[in-house]
Amino acid sequence: METTFLSASSASSRLKAGKLQHAMLAELLRTLPTQDPQLLLGPVVGEDAAVIDFDAGSDRLLVVKSDPITFATDQIGYYAVNICANDLAVTGATPRFFLPTVLLPAENADVEMATAIFGQIGQACRALGVVVAGGHSEVTPTVSQPVVAGAMLGEVRRSHFVRSGGSQPGDLLLLVGSVPIEGTSIIAREMRSYLLAEGWDTTELEKAANYLFSPGISVLEPALAAAHAGLVTAMHDPTEGGLATGILELAMASETGVAIDLDQIPVSELSQRLCAMFGLDPLGTLASGALLATASPACVDKLFDLWESMGCSARVIGRILPAHEGFQAFIHGKQVPFPTFAVDEITKLWS
Repeated sequence: METTFLSASSASSRLKAGKLQHAMLAELLRTLPTQDPQLLLGPVVGEDAAVIDFDAGSDRLLVVKSDPITFATDQIGYYAVNICANDLAVTGATPRFFLPTVLLPAENADVEMATAIFGQIGQACRALGVVVAGGHSEVTPTVSQPVVAGAMLGEVRRSHFVRSGGSQPGDLLLLVGSVPIEGTSIIAREMRSYLLAEGWDTTELEKAANYLFSPGISVLEPALAAAHAGLVTAMHDPTEGGLATGILELAMASETGVAIDLDQIPVSELSQRLCAMFGLDPLGTLASGALLATASPACVDKLFDLWESMGCSARVIGRILPAHEGFQAFIHGKQVPFPTFAVDEITKLWS
């Protein structure tokens, strides 16, 4: 039965901060004009970017992504560039051009704020070989903190194109990196004064804040390497809603079920402690810096060897199931409820 979210009774209901619910988003997307023979991959719940065939005679496909940064303020320009680049990379695409929209709060915007954000965008783009092709900036009373919404364009060879919806039952679910890297950095940066007052060590907070760069939120290199090697059936960049939401999105895009072993998901001791300070579940906290992928069992060892040669750690955290088997989770071999989060856990910092 189709769920109706746009009825008169529900249309006026208030929405929670964060992503729209998956079912609601899917219904809203169905109201949009999304059909075109050149649009190879359009707006679908769980997919990271659009893929467009502009030239049927070319081996190159255009890949496009847009994303806003609304939780972070410190290093917001760096976040904006790398989050968009990640979403292109999981399709196999190399990022080429970036167009940021920078909105500064009228209440406290100054030259230093604008200079810092533009500097962050420039530095991040240079590091990835990305050109800033345009964009927009303004000071506006409609935002209370800086917001950067970026659009990024890239290209991928037809033979290297990967989608989130490519998983098949029997594939293994793989995780590169740990969680929540992005969330850990944001907690340390945005709540620094509070944490210091609570007795946290400065060196420890600086280490957590530096998770932004080390291990880092970029998955560009392992994602592109896997796509170009032709060893993955699907990839996904888990961000808002955390790793658990990312796994659900990957399964939904593939129209499959999934079983995950929660014991196999790595969470650093520092991340665990920071999340615990604010009652956050690491599995539902901003997860950029982790890469989800699926592959046939025959390809997994080759993938692990490839990623290990790049200095990336990876592990099997689950398997893809037929759709009728649904979403399953296990701890110590015993089935438990699958972790779900209506909104990202990071919102608790400001609630």
